[in-house]
Amino acid sequence: MSRLFRDVEGGPSCPQGSVVCIGAFDGLHLGHRALVRRAVARARELGVPAVALTFEPLPREFFAPADPPPRLTLARAKFEGLRDLGIDIVGLLRFDAKLAAMPAERFAEHVLARRLGAREVWIGPDFRFGHKRGGDLALLRAVGDTTGAFSAHAIHPVVLDGERVSSTRIRTALGAGDFDAAARLLDRRYAIAGRVVRGKQLGRTLGYPTANLRYGGKRPPLQGIFATRVHGVAATPIDAVASFGTRPTVAGVEPLLEAHLFDFDGDLYGRRIAVEFVARLRDELTFADLPALVAQMNRDAEQARVLLSTLPQQACA
Repeated sequence: MSRLFRDVEGGPSCPQGSVVCIGAFDGLHLGHRALVRRAVARARELGVPAVALTFEPLPREFFAPADPPPRLTLARAKFEGLRDLGIDIVGLLRFDAKLAAMPAERFAEHVLARRLGAREVWIGPDFRFGHKRGGDLALLRAVGDTTGAFSAHAIHPVVLDGERVSSTRIRTALGAGDFDAAARLLDRRYAIAGRVVRGKQLGRTLGYPTANLRYGGKRPPLQGIFATRVHGVAATPIDAVASFGTRPTVAGVEPLLEAHLFDFDGDLYGRRIAVEFVARLRDELTFADLPALVAQMNRDAEQARVLLSTLPQQACA
């Protein structure tokens, strides 16, 4: 079972040493997976824990709170994904003013060498860290040589269709509703997981009860109405139509993912589910009144049913 820590401060936690990989890991795409698997493989060879260091919030969210990048993976899903890839210890480091001001040399010496006892450090191509992004592979190698603690390495870029795999490419694909392209970059279908929360139950009164997932105050990578499949309710995924947005017709504010499961009648409150995005149906719109909204919901549901009946189920995570 993977362990989790949040703070950079603390005493030595890996007395036998470790192999560490560092990254934002937003989306855990093919490039991230190549990095993590390399670190896990080396950790197994050396007989030490594999450690993944990442950040919450993401640095770009911290530095641009008014215009953060769309978030692909929330913190819990990131932790679970790293665990499933074989990581033994996840450092979900609190990215705050103190960490942002920490010089890269101190991070390498204090966190990597002293606290984690790193024997090897692995990063992605062009990865930068520390105050004013002053840390890179050359700095890691210099600190490793000076301390005698670790060696530092970078994996080669992972390329698909002649272009490097990146979170930016995935955000672009999701925003355009190209879920097949996103799946190829992720190595799985894109899905959002979370615990079902209570909403205003307006959907139930309109004939469309929904399972609602919040998005942790993060900026979502996609908005609109979608044909989806819901995992975690039955032995096989259940077809559904979903809305992801701010619900302008009913004066919503916080982004909310609302999935109406077809031919399902049950209480899902508190259950953890995953909503897989299959196809984009339309933009989120504002309607003059609730009857107009319901008429469109009827059309959306029928379109989603027909579309999903023609597409085979595929793996998601």
